[in-house]
Amino acid sequence: MEIILLERIDRLGQMGDVVKVKNGYARNYLFPQHKALRKTADNMKLFESKRKEYEAINAKLKSEAEEMAKKMAGLSVTIIRQAAETGQLYGSVTGRDICDAIAEAGFKIQRRQVKINEAFKVMGMFDVAIALHPDVEQNVRVVIARSEAEAKKVKEKKTKAVKAENAEAAKVEEPKAEAEKAEEPKTEKPKATKAKKAKAE
Repeated sequence: MEIILLERIDRLGQMGDVVKVKNGYARNYLFPQHKALRKTADNMKLFESKRKEYEAINAKLKSEAEEMAKKMAGLSVTIIRQAAETGQLYGSVTGRDICDAIAEAGFKIQRRQVKINEAFKVMGMFDVAIALHPDVEQNVRVVIARSEAEAKKVKEKKTKAVKAENAEAAKVEEPKAEAEKAEEPKTEKPKATKAKKAKAE
């Protein structure tokens, strides 16, 4: 089926592009979400007549998404699950679980906005991208542990590791900066000639 996109969609195209998609994807997702129109002569005319309106709506949604991204910056959520001593979960943590955890933190998002390739099956700390808008993403830190106390330990361990990495990077950068400084050519002021000296006298 050929459709007209009403906004930018990953791996499909930009607003106004005419693209081919599977019928089910268009009927079950794109059309109900008002993200596309079926390509017909009438709809092409409708889109062109309302292009500025669609662009204004998209700009407003993007601005709202950017505001939410700022509020979500640094957000960390904890998901408690049973797991073996090896860290293997008895079950898995899905995009729906992450979506619910973020909702509990006060941010309303939809499952489809959580960008993970597959469910998490082990404990640990993970950075998960949340697509707030086709042009706006924000990372949320997801900690999966057997208890709140264990989650706290995981966070502390990660914080120490990051600090150690930063300190190590600073040690590497320092000699580089010194070496670059040493390599800089020294500019000397031109010496006054005898003629200029005599004139000055």
